[in-house]
Amino acid sequence: MVNPLAILQQISDPHLLLVIFASAVYGLVIGAIPGLTALMASALLVPFIIFMEPLPAIASIITASAMAIFAGDIPGAMLRMPGTPASAAYTDDAHDLTLKGKTVMALGAGLFASAAGGLLSAVVLTLAAPSLARIALAFSSVEYFWLGVLGLSCATFVAGPSLLKGLASLFLGLSLATIGMDPVSGIPRFTFGSTNLMGGLGLIPVLIGLFAISELLRNANAEFHGRAGTHRMGPIFSTIGQRLWPHKLGVLRGGLIGTVVGALPGAGSDIAAWISYAIARRGSRIGRNDDEKGAVERIMSASAANNASLGGAYIPATVFGIPGDAITAIVISVMFIKGINPGPTLFLNNPETIYTIFAIFFIANLLIVPLGILCIRGFGLILKLPTNFVSPVILMFCILGAFSVENTLFAVGLIALFGVLGYLMEANGIPLAPAILGLILGPLIEQTFMTTMLKSQGDLTIFFERPIAAAIGVFTIVVWLAAIGMKAFSDGAKHEMHSHV
Repeated sequence: MVNPLAILQQISDPHLLLVIFASAVYGLVIGAIPGLTALMASALLVPFIIFMEPLPAIASIITASAMAIFAGDIPGAMLRMPGTPASAAYTDDAHDLTLKGKTVMALGAGLFASAAGGLLSAVVLTLAAPSLARIALAFSSVEYFWLGVLGLSCATFVAGPSLLKGLASLFLGLSLATIGMDPVSGIPRFTFGSTNLMGGLGLIPVLIGLFAISELLRNANAEFHGRAGTHRMGPIFSTIGQRLWPHKLGVLRGGLIGTVVGALPGAGSDIAAWISYAIARRGSRIGRNDDEKGAVERIMSASAANNASLGGAYIPATVFGIPGDAITAIVISVMFIKGINPGPTLFLNNPETIYTIFAIFFIANLLIVPLGILCIRGFGLILKLPTNFVSPVILMFCILGAFSVENTLFAVGLIALFGVLGYLMEANGIPLAPAILGLILGPLIEQTFMTTMLKSQGDLTIFFERPIAAAIGVFTIVVWLAAIGMKAFSDGAKHEMHSHV
């Protein structure tokens, strides 16, 4: 039986609250630097939290990762440089709003949606962790394959006006994902004898190159005074409050998608953001195209999915001791070191501890709002400096971010290469988002497909034998056929209209 007073006593410990606050500030700083991800923020904490008590140690990672996921939105909106991979899905929408002088709208939408999505996942985590964990564990390689292919469907929604250019970008990303060791046989592919390519192309250097470096190249000759007005900050609460309520269903949908995807081991917040963004984009196209209202809804839906996925990842981690993502893998390691063994027995033998951990989720996500506002304003002040001062500093952080992840100068060369590639792609109207999507989902699809084929000895019917797999597979095929059909119908209608003219 859970003792609420014991939980309240643990959560009100001044030392625990101080650790949560300090970790929140740290997570915001790390997340706002392009290339320094929530995972890195968590990993860098390990040498310090090893010496802490169990609850403050776990609270530190929970708070820092939640803050870092949101903070990645800030450079994405203001500079078109996503701070974390999870922010890449809606970077273009947020930056377009910023260029229209609506920075507060872009970042305020993400801020409040992130907090709402995180709180929603905390509620689900508290009330339904065991049930959702059992569903997540029922997924085999077949279900993960169809989930990955369904994720690729997002490319048809984020491709922009040209589906062919979007697909070309997607196939580029999928091709880049094949570089490195074969996931099944272990044979090197497309490495050209380079040991730096044995592990494949790192997502962070590619992301920094395509978005950040290409943006620096585009703005190399831009006058700062032409963009200064886009970073004026108004009152966030008064501007945002009246416009967010109409998007409550989008936030709820994004939060649920994030929680469910986060509960699937290995999925992660970036996949949750892409799926939620694609669904919101398809919905916002109906009747209002790509206007401000549609952009805000897409940002809010994907932002809610981002933070909700963090809570979802703790469902299999706490109930079965299986990490939902790399961050929870760190948390599980810390829990074992501190003598807290995650699993079903934890709910029976030490319920106060596990529900105190759940309570920390609520505190961390509530802190996102006030500290996030301060971080947004601080970043805005930095951007008031002349461009010739800011750009070299941004470039330095991009180089540091790439080097710190890969720990090689090769990663620095990658960001330069993909910076030029991203510049050329956008100059020719080829979107960047599908390429990132292909790079993220490519390894998952390839590994699950090959694993499934080995299990079935080449029998393709295995992809439709299990009920859940069959349902996801049929739905995925319908989505692809619908996308192709709608594109053909749209092109036919345009051709007929031009013929009449």
